[in-house]
Amino acid sequence: VLYKEDLGTGTPTPVTPEIERVKRNQEHVSSVLYKEGLGSGIPTPVTPEMERVKRNQETISSVLYKEGLGIGTPVPVTPEMERVKRNQENFSSVLYKEDVGTATPTPVTPEIERVKRNQENFSSVLYKEDVGTGTPTPVTPEIERVKRNQENFSSVLYKEDLGTGTPTPVTPEVERVKRNQEHISSV
Repeated sequence: VLYKEDLGTGTPTPVTPEIERVKRNQEHVSSVLYKEGLGSGIPTPVTPEMERVKRNQETISSVLYKEGLGIGTPVPVTPEMERVKRNQENFSSVLYKEDVGTATPTPVTPEIERVKRNQENFSSVLYKEDVGTGTPTPVTPEIERVKRNQENFSSVLYKEDLGTGTPTPVTPEVERVKRNQEHISSV
């Protein structure tokens, strides 16, 4: 942890009430001392709502939520419930392909053939084979500009022929940022 090495002297800042407040909060956050010196609180009456929340909390935080369940009301099994149960079995197991049965064949339409060809292009690296001829487009200045930008994006050549820049003075703030950047980027 090298971020404290070569720390040097910093610029002193005046201690404001805001800084004192932040320091006090930091002490509370970074230690277990936030409960010390708590003092006495004002007791609140136990309301039915508070009792309900406590019971729910016990139910949520333990495995005891099924104890003392009692008797339920039976519900008739409807065709919709049976359908949902069958679907749930399909979702929750790998058995959804067993007993598939026969399907209704669909005619092969030009649209289905087009989708199949597109799917082959998506699912393989063969999408550039047999490209065929395309429609030529005129090379406009905009296209040339985009090509130059694309070369810059797709290669490391964007720093070649950089030219000269405008020098900026090295201020104490710039030095501080450089040191912080070194500490951040090295661990």
